[in-house]
Amino acid sequence: MRAAVVPAAGQRWQIQEVPTPQPGPNQVLIRIRASGICYTDVHQTHGHIPGVFPRVLGHEPVGEITALGTGVTSRKVGDRVGVPWVQRGCGHCEWCLRGRPLFCAESVGTSMTSAGGHAEYMLAYADATMPIPEGLPYEQAAPIFCAGYTVWSGLRWADPQPGQRVAVLGIGGLGHLAVQYAKAAGFETIAVTRSDDKDKLIRQLGADHIVRDGSGLLKAGGADVVLATGNSVDAMADSVQGIRPDGKLVVMGFEDKPLAIAPVDFIMKRLRVIGSQQNHPQYLYEALHLAASGKVKVHTETYKFDEVHRAYERVEHGQARFRAVLTF
Repeated sequence: MRAAVVPAAGQRWQIQEVPTPQPGPNQVLIRIRASGICYTDVHQTHGHIPGVFPRVLGHEPVGEITALGTGVTSRKVGDRVGVPWVQRGCGHCEWCLRGRPLFCAESVGTSMTSAGGHAEYMLAYADATMPIPEGLPYEQAAPIFCAGYTVWSGLRWADPQPGQRVAVLGIGGLGHLAVQYAKAAGFETIAVTRSDDKDKLIRQLGADHIVRDGSGLLKAGGADVVLATGNSVDAMADSVQGIRPDGKLVVMGFEDKPLAIAPVDFIMKRLRVIGSQQNHPQYLYEALHLAASGKVKVHTETYKFDEVHRAYERVEHGQARFRAVLTF
C-alpha cells in the first residue's frame, strides 16, 4: 500500500510503498477514504510533539472496515467508521479505571503510537472506532474526528447554561465549526476575529455578532464562554476583558509561550480557564450527528493523495480555508 511517511523530524513527507498491515486481536483494518490534515500534523512533523520516526501521520481518518482481527464482535466488514486521537489506554491505571484513558501514560494514539490515516490502509482497535452516520460523506466526516470533536467537546465541557452567550476566538479550521456548533446548540454566538475579509462567511455560518478583539467583545455585552480555537495566547489574554463575571475561557490551541492573565481578572470576576481536548466519546457521537443533520458543515479543500505535499504546505502556512482533506 502507499503511505505518506515522515522519515525524520523536520523532513519532507514521502509517498512510499509499505506493507499492508494485518489486524491483530481486537483490531480492524480500515481502507481509508478520506484523511484530514490538521495543524497538529505540522507540530508532529517538526518534532514539537514527541513521537518515533519514521512515522505515518493523520488523526482524522475515515473509511470502511475490510478485515477483522480475532475477538472483534462490535464491528463488521463494510462498516463506515472513523478513528479518534485516543484509541485506548492500558486498562489498569487509575485514569483508565476512572474512565479517562486520555490521561493514561500508555495510551495508544492515532498517528502517535500507532500509524495514522495518511495511507491507503490503517489499523485501529475496534472499540475505538466510531460509526459514521448514514448520509454524511467521508470528506465531511474526516475533520469531525479532530476539529469538530475538539470544539464541540470544549463547548460541552464548559457547560454554558440557557440564555448565556458564547464567543468563538479565531475563525479558522476549528473556529468556523465552533460557531456552527454553538448556534446548533441554541446559543447567541459572537465571532472574535481580526480578519474582516471573513465577515460575510462568518454571518453565513450563523454568528449573531462579529467583533475584532476583547475590547469589542466587552462593548458588545461580553460572553459567558470564550472558545479559544486559535493558537495565539496573546489573543486569548486579550479576550479576557470581554468575559462576563463567572465566565470561562476554554483553551483548545497553543503556542510555545505563556498565557499572561493578571490574577486580578480571576479574582474580581471569578473567571475560570479550562483546558480542553477530546473529552468523552459521547461528544464525538454528538458532533457527528449534528453534522449529519445538516446543522454543521465543514468548509474543506480536498486533495488527491498524490497532492499530499501541496495540501500539507497550505496547512503549514495557514492558507487552507478551512480544513484540508486527502481523498483516496
